[in-house]
Amino acid sequence: MKKKILLIHTGGTISMHVSEDTGAVVPDTINPLTKEHEKLERLAAITEIEAFNLPSPHMTPEHMLKLRNIINDQLAHAAFDGVVITHGTDTLEETAYFLDLTTKFEAPIVMTGAMRSSNELGADGLYNLVAAIRVASDEDARGKGVLVVMNDEIHQAVNVTKTSTSSVSTFQSPQYGPIGLVTKMTIHFHHAPITREFVDVQSLTKRVAMLKVYAGMDGDLVDAVIDAGYDGLVLEGLGQGNVPPALVPSIQRMIQKRLPVVLVSRCFNGIAQGVYGYDGGGKQLEDMGVLFTTGLNGPKARLRLLIGLNQYQQPLEMSRFFQ
Repeated sequence: MKKKILLIHTGGTISMHVSEDTGAVVPDTINPLTKEHEKLERLAAITEIEAFNLPSPHMTPEHMLKLRNIINDQLAHAAFDGVVITHGTDTLEETAYFLDLTTKFEAPIVMTGAMRSSNELGADGLYNLVAAIRVASDEDARGKGVLVVMNDEIHQAVNVTKTSTSSVSTFQSPQYGPIGLVTKMTIHFHHAPITREFVDVQSLTKRVAMLKVYAGMDGDLVDAVIDAGYDGLVLEGLGQGNVPPALVPSIQRMIQKRLPVVLVSRCFNGIAQGVYGYDGGGKQLEDMGVLFTTGLNGPKARLRLLIGLNQYQQPLEMSRFFQ
């Protein structure tokens, strides 16, 4: 019996084309993937929904929450075996991580996209979509949270990131690698997540900024974040989690205002932690009250802080959320 798959389209390059007039990649009025329904039906019983038709730089956390609510509503009223979401690649990893934190289904949720638009030579969209449907239909994909399937690889939402502006192998999981592979004959999982998290967020009313730290950086940018009324800040710090000393007074000012500051590393590999005790070192910042995350990149840490601010009112609750 065919598996029942909910296919949700949100836009992105996978649903765009190259304009003959300008050579620019632009959205289609009608999603070209909908023309492939008959081919996809050979793989599974497909129910298609178009949630949005947005370039992925237009995606916001509010769109992500709406997408989460669509999934919740659909799975509450129909017995789908899996969900596949087509999405633009620029922010795909952020939507994947948001959904991973805010859904808790055994049925797999699989995200995919394309690096080449629908009418380019070597277009990868339909191929990636077929692979994603195959993964979502596989029993071994159950209970593994949100997965990203691109270029015959299966990645966890928490680890995957876009590493190239144009390569079809852009999605990688630095340090960890994919948890499975898609072959012509099989879906092969060789790793599985140890734990899964769930936060039942209902609204997003806070604002979180993110800054990348660089040599010689002053504190005025952190001050600007405070003065602009943001509710929290993520810093992509240096090395294991350090900042130039000129930032320290501004970070301290932010913490004194009970505004959380989260520190990650701008490095692809490794974990940010409070090691160095000099002025601006991670240990000093940790003692000051700066929060550290285990292996998240900046954009995902920003989403985590955004969700945390909407759920947890006490500093102790927030610090536990980042342990």
